[in-house]
Amino acid sequence: MLTKEKKAKVINEYQNKKEDTGSPEVQVALLTEQIKRLTEHLKTHKKDKSSQRGLLKRVGQRNRLLKYLKRKDKEKYQKLIKKLGLRK
Repeated sequence: MLTKEKKAKVINEYQNKKEDTGSPEVQVALLTEQIKRLTEHLKTHKKDKSSQRGLLKRVGQRNRLLKYLKRKDKEKYQKLIKKLGLRK
């Protein structure tokens, strides 16, 4: 889980307008932070299968959101993946 402070920081950085917590950009950014945290966890706990499954679910969800964003607004999609450092 992300701490409240970390989550608020990510939301503030990626939100489109004030009180925006549900836009695809914010959701992708939050999922990316969770994926990073789980990846670090799995480096030390290789046999933690439930965390591994959670990681795969989050990666799939992020991919679906990125596909949606690419379809709806290509410019926002390009800006977001560049800012997050995804899909080089």
